[in-house]
Amino acid sequence: MTSDDRFDVVIIGGGHNGLVAAAYLARAGRRVRLLERLGYVGGAAVSAHAFDGVDARLSRYSYLVSLLPKRILDDLGARVRLSRRRDSSYTPDPATAGATGLLVGQHSTFNAVGAAADQQGFDEFYRRCRTVTGQLWPTLTEPLRTRRAAREHVLAGGDPNAVLAWEEMIARPIGHAITGAVHSDLVRGVMATDALIGTFARTDDPSLAQNVCFLYHLLGGGTGDWDVPIGGMGAVSGALAAAASGHGADIVTGADVQALTPDGEVTYHRDGSEHRIHGQTVLANVTPTVLARLLGEPEPTQTPGAQIKVNLMLKRLPRLRDESVRPEQAFSGTFHINENLSQLDAAYDSAVGGAVPDPLPCEIYCHSLSDPTILSDELSRSGAQTLTVFGLHTPHHLLAGADPDDMRARLTDAVLASLDSVLAEPIRDVVMIDAHGKPCIEAKTTADLEDALGMTAGNIFHGALRWPFAEDDEPLETPAQRWGVATPHDRIMLCGSASHRGGAVSGIGGHSAAMAVLEG
Repeated sequence: MTSDDRFDVVIIGGGHNGLVAAAYLARAGRRVRLLERLGYVGGAAVSAHAFDGVDARLSRYSYLVSLLPKRILDDLGARVRLSRRRDSSYTPDPATAGATGLLVGQHSTFNAVGAAADQQGFDEFYRRCRTVTGQLWPTLTEPLRTRRAAREHVLAGGDPNAVLAWEEMIARPIGHAITGAVHSDLVRGVMATDALIGTFARTDDPSLAQNVCFLYHLLGGGTGDWDVPIGGMGAVSGALAAAASGHGADIVTGADVQALTPDGEVTYHRDGSEHRIHGQTVLANVTPTVLARLLGEPEPTQTPGAQIKVNLMLKRLPRLRDESVRPEQAFSGTFHINENLSQLDAAYDSAVGGAVPDPLPCEIYCHSLSDPTILSDELSRSGAQTLTVFGLHTPHHLLAGADPDDMRARLTDAVLASLDSVLAEPIRDVVMIDAHGKPCIEAKTTADLEDALGMTAGNIFHGALRWPFAEDDEPLETPAQRWGVATPHDRIMLCGSASHRGGAVSGIGGHSAAMAVLEG
């Protein structure tokens, strides 16, 4: 190989974490090449004109930002603007078919669903949670602490509720704390969904997989606020790509990596030709399964995904049965549908048995209410709105052996039927029609994520989430181990969602990998 084929760092995968790593390392003077299989960077954090003839940029896969530290954006000079949603959530009560509902925000309406007595327990529960998240959040851009050290750090905050909060969030199934805090099945469900987004479990699962998911959903900024990126998710990736290029990283798209060796040789195809380059270090922004495949090693068992995402373009927001809440208010935060705790448990049991849950628990995000810039002026004036629907408890095994198109249609029908059960009019009646006369409805199953983005078994976290600290017996001897990005090969590190503190649009995996390289 010539010197032109040798790099300090080669990064496989141009998702947002790969871009973060590239930007940090290029800023530090390293010679970096990033290889992305697709014709564009961003991975799941992209915007797209999903419907022909409709001038709207939808966040096609990832859709909200919470875990992306401001420190990373500031370090890299990445210009990302975020918009805070006006209310936290609205939940139509399935017991009244949506004639009443719970609004959580500046003017919460617990009394409207017969849960006035739960408001204090609800508020106190989240105050306790913040005694943990407020202390842990700054540690995510530091080397890993052990479990014992993380607990000591939380307790050092001096809040008398911290001991109980640690037990509730870290040591016991989160379902126990939720049911102990409030009595309403509906309110319990609103609290429980943060434990189940992309995670197939019950809230009382002894594995505590749901607790890890819950912690990450409340961890961002120490408060758990989830924001809408102005310009869509593509604006986030665009800003990170601009930062990486501006610092000197070489970003190559359309580069399909075929093989990787432990000594850092990377083989990829581009424009019909085969290329070989060598990295002193290789950062893998891919799933563990894909990494093993590139190395020619046995593929590890990987936790599958468990969600269906449906994007819709509406002529206007649908009418509600609850006349006390305006649609613009109800859809300004997370709109929960059929997510009472008992419904979540029943849906999980149905899916375990191989059936599509009925009703399917779903939640909706209307990005255009918080960020009208994603719509053309004409669409905005017309009252058109985007909707992103995230359906829970649709695990990858439901698609096994099924025709992917038929299963996508079945899951889409289940999502729309769930919406219809609490709305005052069928959702299809307000769906726009594209330039070809087709409804503006786009569904992405776990199989679609695997095919389009290389997310093994459609897991949006590249596998099971892990605690944001190391277990007390985990080795933390090398820089890669201390930053949670180690693989069995010294020259290869993880840099994406599969890293120890990966998952969601955070950039933390990329930051950790870059810090490990610079420390080594």
